[in-house]
Formats: sequence, C-alpha cells, structure tokens
Amino acid sequence: MSVTLDNAQYNRRAQMLLDHFNNSKSEYLDSEAILFVVGTAEEEMSYQKSTAFQTWLLGYEFPDTIILVTSTKLVFLTSQKKGNILQGLVTGKESVPLEILKRTKDEDHNRILFAQLLDMLPTKIGVISKDQAAGKFATEWKTALSSKSLEEIDVSGALATLLSTKDDAEVKLMSQAARISCNVMKNCFMTEMATFFDQEKRISHDKFALLVENSLLDERKRLKLKVPAEINLDNAEWCYAPIIQSGGNYDLKPSASSDSSNLHPGTVVCSLGVRYKSYCSNVARTFFINPEKEKENNYNFLVQVFDFTVSLIKNGAKCNDIYNDTLAYIDKHRPELKEHFTKNCGFGIGIEFRESQFLLAAKNDRVLKAGQVLNVTMGFQKLSIKSNDPRGQVYALFLGDLIQVTDGEPIFLTDVSRNIANNTFDINDADDVSEEEKPNRTAILDKKTRHGDSFKEKQQNEAKRREHQKKLAAERQAEGLRRFSGETDGKSEQVEQVFRKFESYRKDTQMPKSIADLRIIVDRRTETVILPIYGQAVPFHLNTLKNVSKSDEQDFVLLRFNFLTPGVSTGKKDGNVVFEDQNATFIRALSFRSNDVNRFSEIAREINDLKKEMSKREAERIEKAGLVEQEDLVEIKGRRPQRLPDVFVRPQMDGKRYAGDLEIHTNGLRFQSHVKSDQRVDIVFSNIKHLFFQPCDGELIIVIHIHLKDAIMVGKKKTKDIQFYREVSDQNFDETGNRRAGRKSNYGDEDELHQENEERKQRAALNKEFQQFSELISTASRKMVDVDIPFRELGFHGVPFRQLVLLQPTTDCLVHLSDTPPLVVTLADVEIAHLERVQFGLKNFDLVFIFKDFARPVVHINTIPMESLEHVKEWLDSVDIPFTEGPVNLSWPQIMKTINDDPKAFFEEAGGWSFLKTDGSDRSVVSESEESEFAMESGSEGFAEESEASDSGSGYGSEEFDDSGSGSGSEEDESGEDWDELERKAARDDQRKRDRQGGYDSEEDRKKKKKR
Repeated sequence: MSVTLDNAQYNRRAQMLLDHFNNSKSEYLDSEAILFVVGTAEEEMSYQKSTAFQTWLLGYEFPDTIILVTSTKLVFLTSQKKGNILQGLVTGKESVPLEILKRTKDEDHNRILFAQLLDMLPTKIGVISKDQAAGKFATEWKTALSSKSLEEIDVSGALATLLSTKDDAEVKLMSQAARISCNVMKNCFMTEMATFFDQEKRISHDKFALLVENSLLDERKRLKLKVPAEINLDNAEWCYAPIIQSGGNYDLKPSASSDSSNLHPGTVVCSLGVRYKSYCSNVARTFFINPEKEKENNYNFLVQVFDFTVSLIKNGAKCNDIYNDTLAYIDKHRPELKEHFTKNCGFGIGIEFRESQFLLAAKNDRVLKAGQVLNVTMGFQKLSIKSNDPRGQVYALFLGDLIQVTDGEPIFLTDVSRNIANNTFDINDADDVSEEEKPNRTAILDKKTRHGDSFKEKQQNEAKRREHQKKLAAERQAEGLRRFSGETDGKSEQVEQVFRKFESYRKDTQMPKSIADLRIIVDRRTETVILPIYGQAVPFHLNTLKNVSKSDEQDFVLLRFNFLTPGVSTGKKDGNVVFEDQNATFIRALSFRSNDVNRFSEIAREINDLKKEMSKREAERIEKAGLVEQEDLVEIKGRRPQRLPDVFVRPQMDGKRYAGDLEIHTNGLRFQSHVKSDQRVDIVFSNIKHLFFQPCDGELIIVIHIHLKDAIMVGKKKTKDIQFYREVSDQNFDETGNRRAGRKSNYGDEDELHQENEERKQRAALNKEFQQFSELISTASRKMVDVDIPFRELGFHGVPFRQLVLLQPTTDCLVHLSDTPPLVVTLADVEIAHLERVQFGLKNFDLVFIFKDFARPVVHINTIPMESLEHVKEWLDSVDIPFTEGPVNLSWPQIMKTINDDPKAFFEEAGGWSFLKTDGSDRSVVSESEESEFAMESGSEGFAEESEASDSGSGYGSEEFDDSGSGSGSEEDESGEDWDELERKAARDDQRKRDRQGGYDSEEDRKKKKKR
C-alpha cells in the first residue's frame, strides 16, 4: 500500500504540538522534551498514547519509530523506507523544522544514530509511562538509553489534553464512525434480534455478538447495513467485540464481554463501537420484550436523566460537576435509584477509545473544551422485579451516545432512537392464547419490525404527513402572496418580439457590376438575391425569402420566389416573423421563366444552400444568446495539477468520444483531450451548482457529474450538465464482448469466483479513486461545492425522457446520471409536485415538478410503478416539497401560461395551488354523474343509429313504425310492461319480418336464392 502523508495537516498539528508544549510547561511538569517510542506492531489492537499520537500527527502508525519533540523541532529515528516517506514533509518555508535519522541493516551505523539521538536528550524528559514498547528495535533502544542518566516524567495527561480537542476533519471521521455503529445497531442487531424472538430460535450471547461482528467484516453482509457510499467500510474495524447481555447477568463496564448464556426475551442490553480511519465511536441501547410498567417507568426516567446530563455538557464545564449534578437530579426525583447508578457518566473518546483524563466522575475536576467528543454512557444496574422467570428477576438499564462539546448546545453524533416505543417488542405467550387465536407459530404478534410498521402506525404516519402537507401548502401560498404582492397590476412582463432589419447594400455602387445584364444574381457575400423587375435590378435579402420552388414546363423551367408576408404561415425554422408595418404593400411571390434549365437549377441549389448556412448560423446565435461569460481559468503554476486520468466527457466534443485527463486548477477544472490539444473544457468553481459522484455499484460506468449555474459551450452544444466518466469492464468478457478464451468455467468454480473477486476489487478501487478526486474538487473550491452522492436504495423507476430509468434522490436533488440526457432536478427550485393518474386500477402514475420560476417548463416523470407511490410520497414529504394528486393528466403549458399572465391574481383570487387538491368523495360523485350522462347520450345515439340501420334494411311500413314509436314513447306503457312482455313483443315483430320477406332474414338472402 502506498502511503502519502498530508503535508498541510502535519505542519498544522506539529505547530499545535510545539505551541502547546512551550506554552503549557506546568502541564508537562517542566519537562524539557518529549520522547515517544513505538515498537513492533502487535497483531491484537491495543490503545496506546504513543501510537495514538503518531496517528494524530501523521495519519498512520509507524512501528519501530522514535519521535523526539523539543521546543523548536521534531526528530524522527526510523527505518530507511519510513524515512523516505517522512522526507516529503520537509518542504515549504512554513514547515515545522524536522530532522530524520534513517536506520539501516548496518548495526554500527545504527549505534551511531542512537548515540546521536542520546546527545539531543535533556536531563528531564517527558514520556508515556504506561506504554511499553516491544520488539528488537525497542530492546536495542532501551539498552542504549540505560547508559545515560535521565529523569523521566509522565506527560500522558498533558498529551491527552492536546489530543482531546478535535478539528473539523476529526469530527467528520468520528461522525462517520458513529454512522456505521448506528447502522449496525439498527439494520443488523435489531433486525436479527427480532428474527430470533419471532421464530423462537435460541442463540447464545457470544454467538450473537460474532454474528453482529461479521456484518462489518463480510462484504456480502455489508450491503444490508445501508451505509452511505461516501464511507469506505474497508477502513472500518471494531473498537471492541459487540457486548450483548440479557437474562439477569449484566455488566455495564466498557471492559465487559458477551457470555455463553442464551439470549433471553426480557431486557436486552447491547453496546457496540466501530473504529473508522483510526477514530472510535460507541452506541449503547436497552431493548425490552413485554416490559412491566415498573421497567418502563425506570427506563423513561433514565432517558430524562440522560437528557439532563447532556444539557450540562458545554465548554468550560467541569467533569465532576456534571456527574455530581446528575446524582443530585436522581436523588431529587428518584432517590431509590441512586445506589444503582453507574460510577461515571462516560469519558472522552477519539483515536483512543477511552480518554480517561476526561472521565465524567466525582473526583475528576478537568474542564471540558469546545471540540471534544464524549462517549456519554450511564445506566441503572442490579435492579430487581417480581417475576416467575428466575432469569427475569434482575435487570439493568443502559444508554450510550457520542456527544460533541460546543460553546452552545451539545451535538449528538449518534442517531439511534431512545424512545421506549421504538425499542420494545410485544410477545404473546403461547400459554395465554386460545386455540382459536393460534393461526401459526409466531412470537411477535402486535409489532413485527421485520415487516414494517403496524397498520395503526401507518395510519398515524399518514395523518402526520397530511398535517405536514397542509403546513407546506400554507407556506407556499403565503410565499406566493409575498412574491407577487408588490406588483401593481399583477401581470408578468411580456417579452416583445423585435423587428430585425436586414441591409444588403448601402449604395448602388456596392452592387455587382453584372447587374447590367438583368439576370438573376446570387450574391453570397451579402446573402442577397438580385432579381430583374421591369428593367431594374432589385436586391432582396435572403431573410425576406421564404423558399424557392422550381417546376419544369416542357422545354422551359419556372422559378418561383415566395416571400415572407403577413398572413402567410411560417415553419418552425422561420419562427414568428415580425413586420415593421403590416399595412404596407408586400410582394408575395415572383416567377421567372427560362429555357436555360441548368442555370435555373444552379440558382435554386445555390439559394437553398445559402439559406441552410444562414439557418445554421442563426441557430448557433440563438444557442449562444443565453450564455453568461464566466471568468478565466487560473492555471496552477510551479507544480503539476492533481488529475483524474483516462476519463471521457459527455456531451462529446465534435461528435466523437475522446479520452482525456480532468485536472484541478486554482479556481476551476479543466478537461484536456489526449488526441487534440485544442479540445478542452474549462469549468470554474463559481459556476458549479451541484457536484455529484455516482459509484459504479450496479452501473456500467462511474461518474463525476457537474451541474452548472449558467450554461457553457462544449464543442458546439450549449449545456448545463457535464459528465466525466469511465466505463467499468466485465472481467468475464473481452473487449469484443465475447467470453474470455480458456477452459470452460462453470458457475461456482474457482476461476469464476476469482473473476468475481477481481471485478469486485476493481469496482471498489474505481469508487475510491473517483470519490477521493471529487472530494479534492470540493476541497480545492474552498467548500463552495459539496459532493453529493445519490441514494440508490431510495431510488424509483420512471420515464423522464424516452426510456425507463432509475431515478435516485440525493441530499439536494433528484437525478439520473447513467444515460443521456441526464436529469437533475434541484429540490430547492421546486414550488410543488403533482402526482397524475393516481386512481384505482392503473399500474403506473406520473410525477410533475413545477418550479418556483414559473417561466421554466415543468418536468414530467412518467410511468412510475404504482408500487412506488407511497415511497415517492414519503420522500417528497421528507424533503419538504408539497404535493397533490389527481386522476388525470393536466395540460400544463396552458396552466402555466394562465399563471404567468397574472400570478398575483392566481394567488390572491384563485387560491394558488388549491385547484390541484381534489376531494376523493366529490371526485367520485362528479365522475360517476359524468359517466352516467355520457353513457346515456352514447347509448341513445347508438340505439338511434341501430334503429335507422334496421329500418333502412327492412320493409317496415309507416304504421308499424308509428306504433312502435308511440309505444316506446308512452310513459304508462313503459312502466306497465316488464322485460318478459317486451321480449315476447320483439319475437313477434321478428317473426312478422321473416314472413313478409319470404322466410329470409335480409334482401341479400333473397338475391342469393334467385341466382340459384
């Protein structure tokens, strides 16, 4: 593994170390230097302040290394290879003075280096007395050190104070570690525990802990944890083995372990902590199965105590005051629980799991500082309750969270619910259930966390969502009134079309000399056609010409020039033509006849080619009309820019795909093609609106996508979306798409598994490379741009353009980035969302986004499966977008035109978006009545048509027609006759028809009989 040290981070922290050492001599007990000795790395993870100091300073552990800290510089004694890595830190004028002594295999040389380092040591040296270095190197150093008389002073407390305050980068790592711990707790432990209780399976605590531990180590099980893509689980490890306790045997100390007794359905305590990139986290919760009222009351009181303690944590608070005030709170409200309370309320946490110098206990008077992170843990132990089950008579309650100390309110880094309703499972005892109430053998009856919320909870969630939507709708209405209340007439400004003048010649002398021949001339220079009219050469600019048509008449050819005039329909290419004076006299057409067929054909071809060139040039002008000139890119000088090699860009330049490098410069990005030096795309940071990184998991490409504020030209295309991507090839196939040659592989054999592992590693490496580069972009922009990663697990399918794709929400947008054209909908720009075709019996529905800028066209996402309806509603509600739903598609261009005509009246008089809200009962009544009327009209029309057809085809006389008509029109007859009577009448009428026609049903049958 290649190791690259962060030069800026090292110098910043090294300077902090020197300042702290020089300005806090009392904390370091007047020691003149500090010596850190780290020996051979141990296989089992152990927390030592010396290795924690190395990790804090360098970002890595350096075994077999000595670090000497003096008042002015740092001295490293290490191996040749590690020394070369450290050599990269000796750069720049502002770097902290650093001296590196490199050991070799030559023992004489090493003894000289030891002697050189011993000469630098003062008489009073600060050390970490509890850390014991092991290994050959450490032994040799101890031997050399014994020859010099030194006074060793333990400075672990001062070093703990230095390491306890975390900067932003450290807090971010601890937040990510806490996120992993919480996801393991929610998506692994709680799910598996519910499964065991539901299926009445037995499992011991230690085996359950091993199962939870493997969820982080097994790559296949990691997917169930639903960890964000920005977190690389390869850098995660356990701080300690998960601690699971139940059945009366509880130990709330951090050093506890899971025993071999079986999991008991009573009170379950779980503690677990994950270490991410060397920074630790911890979370602890108590879960209940059929809890008694006394347990619930005690647990709710523990939550109150926990919240009270957290409220005391702030900058300047003393550790002992926090603990003593917590005890006083318990003594005041529930004195009987005071003796059962834990001996401390937690401790500091960071690179070391337990920073004991900041233990929240009665005898520790250290002061908390902003930036510290605490593992706040507390509980009640050895509590007893009456129970017929011996293992359920003793129980404990325990809570633990990661808390960041600030100047104001403390910040929770963990997010597992502490509400007893979310941590309780209701089990119905089989002995208490009658035979009729035993449909199957299941444990959890009232609540099955594996299958989602109960029906009652769904109703509650629906009611909450409805209330939230009402609130959002009211906010949109108030916002609309504020936006347009200042307009006088309420009408939006209309963009008036401008009459464009075209000038061919200013003087007669500028016209071609060949006009004297009175022939048709096409002047390409001025884009003009000169036509002879009554002996005069008259120029017409080609923009006034609609088209030219040529028709052959025997030996002659007719050339017709059609001009643009008012009242003549124009095509899409011509657009809406504006005339300066529509009452003026216009020439609509001119026709010329000649026997020179070739010349007229050449004139028609030349005019059409010239008009095509003008149309193309006009389209480019319109395309560039909305461009905003962005600032110039400032290139990095003095060093090579950071780059992402061998990527492709979309949209393609010049219609071809070229590979190139994406470089980070001072104020933006540059894509440089490998093929042509002039093929480049410059993007400045100030023009970037969104930056997305889409991993290659489940995709054929890996993408860095940039959505711009203002469009730029890429090649000849104006675009706001630019992608830089690399294809992910399948290891099982060669570049032609065929399977790789070689021995035929069967599914599951070693070659197949090896190929799968190789592809998995390749995808992981690509994800890491692109994610790190996207984070470098964010850093280089000075946080003007943040990296946004799509949440694939929250995605749903739909058709935004022409094909069904997966749409994925991000923090700020809804995107689809894998295919072209990409879709990026900024949620902050959305005014309201409307769900169309939401009715029973349909398999799909549509989603329409209306933007706050009413001039923007709405975005349609069609053909979303009806199974995703609730999911889409929950997502829209969670991102604070009001939504409505209706049974049919609406004509949005007409609706938006009406709104834009008078937005003030739309909000004040029409009630804003309330017209989209339809009451289900009213809608059903209206649709039913409309359907009835339609059915009656169509039915009567169909009946009339059928009667006319039958009348014309039969030999009915007027008398019979009058009888039937009067009979059917009589209200009394209609009410007096039943269906049987009507059927008998119809049968008699049919029989009389056949008798009159000679027993045949139609005129055609009679004609066929005569032919025979």
